[in-house]
Amino acid sequence: MVLKLYGAPFSTCTKRVAMVCIEKKIPYEFVNVDLATGEHKTAVFKAIQPFAEVPYIDDDGFILYESRAICRYLEEKYRGQGTELAPHDDLNEIALYEQACSIELCNWDPFAGEAAYEVLIRPLLKQPVDMKVFEKAIAKLSIKLDAYDVILGKQAYLAGDNVTLADLYHLTWGVMLGLAGSDIMTQKPNVTRWFKDIRARPSWLAVTDGVTSRLSYE
Repeated sequence: MVLKLYGAPFSTCTKRVAMVCIEKKIPYEFVNVDLATGEHKTAVFKAIQPFAEVPYIDDDGFILYESRAICRYLEEKYRGQGTELAPHDDLNEIALYEQACSIELCNWDPFAGEAAYEVLIRPLLKQPVDMKVFEKAIAKLSIKLDAYDVILGKQAYLAGDNVTLADLYHLTWGVMLGLAGSDIMTQKPNVTRWFKDIRARPSWLAVTDGVTSRLSYE
């Protein structure tokens, strides 16, 4: 049975999972959840995803939500297929990968997400935008990216010289920051080089204009 990905076409977290499916060459059926009508808040949906958020997957009856958990599950289940997006055998490499994942979760996502959400998502929800919130988040993120620039001056990617899930997790908010009017991803040379590299990956280009089903790979 083909894996089913329940989400919204332009949802950042849905794109994250779809990217990993494409990197791993995992066929999947995309099932659209209509956020505009509140489908994710219905009793039927919340019986599966109690936080009323997208995405979740149905892998032959196995239900899993939280995009990072899904990505790690897919990497482990399909080890040896497509792009290897996490180390599996060397303890030091695994530790550095876990460190990179923690960096993204703690030093990137809270600030990049806040900035992009303030300018791009609030208007869609018909909520007022506070540019001071945006500017404060960007200022905090800039400090964090100074550390990124040091790390990426020594290696190609956050966990070493191979791309991992930790790198790909940055793409959704990173691209949205540019759409929000910030040039922060081009201000620091090593960050600029790294981000240009990962955003050119075919998996990202495949979901840029929205997530759709991918039932086969040539």
